[in-house]
This record gives sequence, structure tokens and C-alpha cells, in this order.
Amino acid sequence: MTNHWIDFKNSDVILIMGANPAENHPVSFRWIMKAKDAGAKVICVDPRFTRSAAKSNLYAPLRSGTDIAFLGGLINYILQNKLYFEQYVRDYTNSAYLVSGDFKLPGELAGLFSGYDPKKRSYDTKSWSFQKNADESIKKDPTMQDPNCVFQLLKKHYGRYTPELVSKTTGTPKEKLLEVYKLYASTGKPDKAGTSLYAMGWTQHTVGTQNIRAMSIIQLLLGNMGVAGGGINALRGESNVQGSTDHGLLFHILPGYMPVPLADLKDTAAYIEKHTPKSKDPQSANWWGNRNKYLVSYMKAIYGAKATKENDFGYAWLPKLDPGMNASWLMIFDNMIKGKFKGFFAWGQNPACSGSNSTKVRNALTKLDWMVTTNLFDNETASFWKGPGMDPASVKTEVFFLPAAASFEKEGSISNSGRWAQWRTAAVKPLGQSKPDAEIIHELFQKLKALYAKEGGALPEQLTNLTWNYGFKRADGTIKSIDIHAVAKEINGYFLEDVEDRPKPLKPGEKAPPPPPPGTPKKMLGKKGELVGGFAQLQADGSTSCGSWIYCQSYNEKGNMMARRGKKDPTGLGMFPEWAWCWPVNRRIIYNRASCDPAGKPYNLKKSVVYWNPAAVQPTGALGAWVGDVPDGPWPPMADEKEGKKPFIMRADGVAAIFGPGLKDGPFPEHYEPVECPVPENFFSKQMSNPASKIFKDANIKEDVLSTCDVRFPLVATTYRVTEHWQTGVMTRNTPWLLELQPRQFCEISVELAKEKNIGNGDLVEVSSARGKIEAVAMVTPRMKPFKIGDMTVHEVGLPWCFGWHTPGVGDAANLLTPTAGDANTMIPETKAFMVGIARKG
Repeated sequence: MTNHWIDFKNSDVILIMGANPAENHPVSFRWIMKAKDAGAKVICVDPRFTRSAAKSNLYAPLRSGTDIAFLGGLINYILQNKLYFEQYVRDYTNSAYLVSGDFKLPGELAGLFSGYDPKKRSYDTKSWSFQKNADESIKKDPTMQDPNCVFQLLKKHYGRYTPELVSKTTGTPKEKLLEVYKLYASTGKPDKAGTSLYAMGWTQHTVGTQNIRAMSIIQLLLGNMGVAGGGINALRGESNVQGSTDHGLLFHILPGYMPVPLADLKDTAAYIEKHTPKSKDPQSANWWGNRNKYLVSYMKAIYGAKATKENDFGYAWLPKLDPGMNASWLMIFDNMIKGKFKGFFAWGQNPACSGSNSTKVRNALTKLDWMVTTNLFDNETASFWKGPGMDPASVKTEVFFLPAAASFEKEGSISNSGRWAQWRTAAVKPLGQSKPDAEIIHELFQKLKALYAKEGGALPEQLTNLTWNYGFKRADGTIKSIDIHAVAKEINGYFLEDVEDRPKPLKPGEKAPPPPPPGTPKKMLGKKGELVGGFAQLQADGSTSCGSWIYCQSYNEKGNMMARRGKKDPTGLGMFPEWAWCWPVNRRIIYNRASCDPAGKPYNLKKSVVYWNPAAVQPTGALGAWVGDVPDGPWPPMADEKEGKKPFIMRADGVAAIFGPGLKDGPFPEHYEPVECPVPENFFSKQMSNPASKIFKDANIKEDVLSTCDVRFPLVATTYRVTEHWQTGVMTRNTPWLLELQPRQFCEISVELAKEKNIGNGDLVEVSSARGKIEAVAMVTPRMKPFKIGDMTVHEVGLPWCFGWHTPGVGDAANLLTPTAGDANTMIPETKAFMVGIARKG
């Protein structure tokens, strides 16, 4: 999230789309209702009339997989009716940048952007670049009238997204579209704020990244970024999903969202050169310019004294990806089913149910020599070898089950959707032989280290050189048990040497201050052994360590900031700066300086997140400081041409990107149909599906099959969660009272479809796709309605994905039906829009 849960209460209009917080994030709904009680309007856009829709002021249905068409229509509505926040767009976005004259839009190229190579299914993005001046700065048109400027290209691109065409594509009635558009666009005023709440209903598509990009463009046009009650807010499906990605869970990032090194980057210098953006704009903070400090400090954290300047701080020991290598979730199981893996750790997961195209996942597990599963309960993955369609005698995979402790049986931190890192103590001791994950990893590390010492192996230094200072070391160098506070401190980082607070380099023409009097003690950033106070203190010379730079300050010399429980709320906006700790540096709303005009005056004085006080005296004696939330940097506002900085500090140019040339499938979002869809044509262009998405077409893998416009599978299907079950249900299906509340797999269908198929409420039905079939109980409900798509009537059905065969009598996983297809940028699978058939059993 750019904002946080409590901040929802500050919104004037809340758009719930791709999410169902009333059922799936019920605690968050408290703040939505507080906003509504204060006069805010709530919009819900969803294929189903959910509990969130029931509490909304305005509900609009749409067909799954058509979000970009819907949002593109909103962009067009804002532009055509001049409802955008012009000053914000001009000052804080790249709307005035001039794009190459060679750039072409999908409206000119039958649904493709310029540079597409159909053989590679990828783009050459050269024509997406910006025009440059002689000094390599970007050419701009401050009037935003040049036909090649981003703003005019945006108008041209989304001019095609008329209400009539959007309605024809999405199935949303035109009058409902316009009602939503009018209400949400009303937030494009300085004293208004609108927020967007989304979840997997937006991300799990082959255009998932672009769904969020489309909403980002809307928020920028309306000036809703950086403000109280605004932002782009992902509702994470688990209380520590944010924390896991922060700490490098995904294959392509190190902790703190730094890229994993590629094998062709031979040393730290090459890595820094490739991954450190450069800017000649004196008003750009270009914060990623500090990447060298964060990388070196990370290597010092994991390799300690063995990481030296002489050995490039252990860079050679870091695991690396081959150039172009895709090691994402879908690729893991695609390679596994081809026999390319010997072993697999299924740690705290149940891919036999959660994985898209679960039949492929289950069959892939049979190709392993061994699998280790770490979980609370036996599940469909751990016991895949005896599941439906399996012959245990023919499965070679040896399975080891390691019992893990539940979250309330261990101490540590979680980081919620709002980036708040909160410390939890253990309520009870783990049951039986189960252990906290850290203890299991610790024991595994010690065994592997001993084996490497005894037997050797390929590049053992990656593991044997790890510091592992997580507790009292016995005489043999081993640690009996993990001190989780020591882990948290390593993540925060240490001063490994005394570090002096050196003055900043002088700017051209600037006079040096007079030298201090003789005998004046040196001003220190920190002394050796102290915890670092914040990432601005990290160094690139090996004198500091930090396991994740964005968490630097979370556990410092003042103590465990994540354990704080202060309830002061000085602004009244619900930021509670002394409750827990929020990355980065306890900043509750990201890019908060964009809530002010270039002079530092808040656009909304009643809900000011920060403001510039020119009379405030800083500790250094200098005048002028930001007041309120922790600002995105201490610099003066932009109007100060000498010292001021632009607000979007993580971007090299300092402004937000309406035009995004860094994505693989286009600098603007464009509507494409899902890889399986009910219509024979894309009403916007001749290009049916995302041309850069990952499609699996190996003729030797029978599980990889797609089916569009197939009479056997005429129904759009989507999957979702229910309140009573958690993820695939491994914990909740083993909790009798929750299983009683939601006892088995069901399929929601409309009254109209039930009549057409002669299905009654409560009937047992078979739901099938090109990849598999499952049994479900029919839930005939007016919450689902048919869509009018062009001249067709299209039905949609919905299934929860929390069930699996391991629990007797509940049915099997909905993901047995979903396809293997990945988003072009993230490779997230498309599980929210696919095609099925349905028939009554018996």
C-alpha cells in the first residue's frame, strides 16, 4: 500500500475493485464504514454482488478480465470532461515529456504498440523512449499540447475507450459506468481524495500489472497520490505477505527490492552501473542512486567479516540468475514436470491446491526424487502421492514432513498491507515436535554446513561463509537456538566501524564553512557495534551492515520500534506514529510531499499529511522543515530552486510515470481478453490476448491446454476466498467449527443460468474446463447476473479456492480448472478469468 488501513477513513470516495474486503479483509472494513459514516461514498465493481457491494453506495457489475476496459473508460471520462487536477499532473507527473516520434499506439497498429516481434512475443522498446536535448535531459512541453507529449498520447490512446465500447466489452450497463465515472472523478479536486482498494481480483490476470497501472494513472490524473485518503492500496491476502516480499521471497529481488544479480554482472561495480539510475536534474533526489550503499551493507550483513573490499564484499558468493532467466512459480513447475529438478521444499505452502492448473502441479511432484514439506497439518501437497488419480506404488518421490509452529506459537514480526511492521510475542509453546520456522532453518543450516565441511561441493562459500550470529555460540561454534531479536537487529543493521558524520560535498561555487576550533570532537554518525539509526546512515565502504535497507531503523539503539504500542495521533488522521513501525523510516503515507503544492502548502488544509514550515528551526540551526508525517526526504519543496526536490524520490526523474516505458507489454495499459474468453473478437482491436504474456504450449505436456469459444466450456469462471477459510484451507479445514460454517466446495451461478441448465439450489454439479473437473454444490443466487457482451449473453460462475481432497467430503481444488498462463511483467498466473462448463450430476 502507498497508504494504510486506517487511512481509508480519510477518503471521500472509495473504489473497491478486484477485492472483497467485507468478506476477505473484514477488519479493514471497519475503516471503510467509518469513512462512509463521515459522508464518504463507496463504489464496488465486481462480477458478483458481494457483501462489500451490499454495503456500498454504488455497485456496478463487470465481466472478469475486462478491468482495463472499465478503467480506460474512466481515464477517457476524466480527460474529456477536464476533471483532472491540472497543477498536480503538470508538476508531479511525466505528462509534459515528449515521446519519440516513432512511437505508435495500439489504435494505429491493430492492438499492438510499436516495436513488437511476434516470433519472440516481446517488444523492442526503443520507440518508447523520450526525446532528449543536447545535454541528454528530456524534452518537455509545459503546455502539454505537443502531439508527442505524454498527456496528448494518453488522450489519443484512451479516446477509443468510449462508454458504449466499454459497456459492450465489460457487460457493465452504460448508465452504471457513467455513474461510477462521475462519482470517482469528483475526487480530482484539491480538497477531495479517492482511494483504490484491490487484491488478487486485479493481479491474477495476464494483464495484472497493467490493471494496477491503469488505476495508478487515474490516481495521478486526480491528484490522489501522497494524500490522506488516497493512494493505490493492495489488500494483502495474508498478514505477512508484505513482509515476505520485502525480504526477498520472489526469485528476482533481494531484500529491499534490489534486483538479484545476473551472471553476466561480474562484480559489484558492474551491478551498480547497471542497476543505479542516473539523473542530471538537480531537483531529483534519485534515491536509488544510493543502491551501492544498500548492496554492500546487505553483503556485510550476510557474510560479515568475510566480506572485504579485497574480495568485493563477497559478491561472487551471491546466487545469480542467468541473463533472461525466468525462475517464477509457473516456471518452477513447468521445469519440474520436465524432470529438471531432483528436490523441492514446499515451505508453508500447498501448491497442489494453490497452484494454477493444479493437475500439472500434482503431476510435476511425481517427477521429484524428494520433497520436504514444512507445515502445520498434512495436506494435499504433502500427501499428493496418494491423492485422486495417483498410484502410490508408481510415485518415486520421497516425502519428508517437518511440523511447524503456528504464528501464535513463535515470536517475531509481521508486516501488514500498510507496511506496518508489528512485533508479536509467543502466546503458547509449540505443540509436540513442531518448531518455529527459524529453528527449522537453523538446524538445516548447521547440518548443511557440516556436510559441506566434510564432503565439499559446488561453491560451498555461499553457505559456509554466512555470518549466522543469531545467539550464544558454544565452543564448537554452533548455536543451540535462534534469538529472533538478533535476526531483527541484523536486518536493521550495525555500524561495523566508527563512522564520522562528514559534511556534504560542496556544490559548484559554494564556499566551504570555516574549520571547527582545535580540539573539537568529531561528529559521529555511529560507533562500532551500534545499531544503525536509519538507511541514510548506510555506507558503501563496508563500514555498515543491513539485511534489508527499507527496514533500517526498525530495531535501533532506542529499542525494538516494531514493539511500540503508543496511541498518540497528533494529526487526527490515524497515522499513529508511535504504534509499531512502518517502512521506510516510519513514513505512513508514501510520496507525502505530493500532497502539497510546489511551495509546500497542503492542497487539503483539513487533512494535511505534511506541510512546509519555513520558520521551523532544525537541529542544525537551519530554518525550514516539514511538519506532520515523516516526509519523503528533508529537502525544501520544489519552489526552492536551489535546494528543493521533487516528491517522487524513488524515480530518477522525481516525477510519477503516467507513461511507463519500463514495462514489457506497453507504456499504457491496453485491453486484451484473457487467454480463455467467451468472445470471438476483442472489440478494441484485432489483438485478442496480451501479446507479451507467457503462454505454455509444450506438446509433450498434456496439462497445458487452453480453450476459447469452445461450446463445451461456454461460461466465464472466477475464483475467490471466503471469510471462513484461510488460503487453501490447510489451517481452517482442520478447525472443526470453521469447516462446519463452510463445509464444502460450491459454485455460485445465476438464477438465469440455473434455469437454462435445469440446476436447482443445492444440486451436486460437475464444473469442468479443458484441464480438469471438480464436483461442487450449486448455489443458485441473484448475486450473479448474466452479462450482455456485444450481441451475446454471457454467464459467469464463481468458485472458492479453499478446498482440497485431503479433507474428506469437501470436494477438490478450484485450481484444477485454471490455466497455466502468466502476466508479462510478474508471471502471476491467470486464475480470475477462465472458461468452464457446468452440468447437474445424477
